[in-house]
Amino acid sequence: MLFNSYEFIFAFLPLTFFIYFYLNSKRQTEASKGFLVFASLFFYSWWNIVYLPIILSSMLFNYVIGNILNGNKQRKNSTKQLNKKTILTIGIVANIALLGYFKYADFFIQNVNFLTDGNIPTLELALPLAISFFTFQQIAYLVDSYRAETQEYDFLNYALFVTFFPQLIAGPIVHHKEMMPQFASKWNKVKNYKNIALGLFIFSLGLFKKVVIADTFAIWATKGFDLSQTLTLFEAWITSLSYTFQLYFDFSGYTDMAIGAALLFNIKLPINFNSPYKALDIQDFWRRWHITLSRFLKDYIYIPLGGNRKGSFRTYNNLLATFVIGGLWHGAGWTFIFWGFLHGMALVVHRLWKSFNLTMNKYLAWFITFNFVNIAWVFFRAKEWEDAIKVLNGMFGFSGVVFSDRSLYKFESLRPFVEAHAENFGKLMFGSTPISFILVGIFVVLYYDNIVQISQRVKFNYKLLFLLLAITIGTLFNMSRVSEFLYFNF
Repeated sequence: MLFNSYEFIFAFLPLTFFIYFYLNSKRQTEASKGFLVFASLFFYSWWNIVYLPIILSSMLFNYVIGNILNGNKQRKNSTKQLNKKTILTIGIVANIALLGYFKYADFFIQNVNFLTDGNIPTLELALPLAISFFTFQQIAYLVDSYRAETQEYDFLNYALFVTFFPQLIAGPIVHHKEMMPQFASKWNKVKNYKNIALGLFIFSLGLFKKVVIADTFAIWATKGFDLSQTLTLFEAWITSLSYTFQLYFDFSGYTDMAIGAALLFNIKLPINFNSPYKALDIQDFWRRWHITLSRFLKDYIYIPLGGNRKGSFRTYNNLLATFVIGGLWHGAGWTFIFWGFLHGMALVVHRLWKSFNLTMNKYLAWFITFNFVNIAWVFFRAKEWEDAIKVLNGMFGFSGVVFSDRSLYKFESLRPFVEAHAENFGKLMFGSTPISFILVGIFVVLYYDNIVQISQRVKFNYKLLFLLLAITIGTLFNMSRVSEFLYFNF
């Protein structure tokens, strides 16, 4: 079931909302939690019920391991501490093994076949929905339990923490300690009309970002990456920039809808995007983009590797390793690994730059940062190396430059020039519409705050409600071309 589907908006979400608060109004606290878990599992199973035993088994395993770690937290002697570390290791390895089997087994087999000229058949496994997200979330829970920062002795509570449907499929990646106190609060068990208004506001604008903006950019990105054999200079830049904006509006739109839907239940999810394309350097970008993943990578990979505590050379290696792992988390392919490597190297260069106390004009800094991110997204999007090389060849002019003759040919004085250099003129594959959309996209991401920031100062009145209603109705009429969110594939 998709957030941008009629069955979610007009059936699942309102029914879940009313039943949950009805049970709470009857002081059926456990029943309301149980219903929310059931509804979330139903939401998860909508795509394929075969996935359900996987997430249930994962939850039960991590609940047991977490309880063992919590039960050992008072033991101080070295033998018991060693046992605790062993248990944590077993838990983490089991989670990674589950993720690795479904997500990376075929990638591993393909590379073994390539290196050995072998012919091992691939497993052709379907990737269980959301496995990357609920695996990382539960690994964080185990580590937090090991550190005695959290405890959970109620399986129903733990199931609610893992499966809460707004953030189940593609995040934000949340911590047990930031979620469960909200579910336990008695004030959150009654309808809050301010939260309902804000939740619908955020959800509706997130829906607009996905359906109207992201899915429009997707047409040009798909045409350039998947359907074209070669791309000239302008076509390649339109392709890459279309994907850059598609990915942002798609994933931030999903996050806005998740935050809005959760707020209906009085649950505040952490912000996941903070206007990332305004970033003036690559470190700033990662403080703004997919913030909860950045937090996970920092707290559970970068810092355990040593962070910046063991000298500059070790720091650079830790940064590079963290982002290569982050690239691999996104997908089983060398293009994802290389994308992570590029960002890791960019962070190393940024640290070197800062170590010399060098500065840069902020407009130039933005231009370099944005274009680096845009070029790196080419590898993130490309299905194969050849697709990335095709787009990059076009972007750097190696596949030729073609100007549109549609406007120039109208001028009598220019017609002989156009005809004499016909190889450089013609009809561009995309036309002029995507250029207008890209320019508007740049203006929007640079000039406006993100939706969560806007919602913090919004004052509802009839004009705003009328505008919001018009946007929502227009969006609903565009939902005939329902598409999955991009991060469902990760």
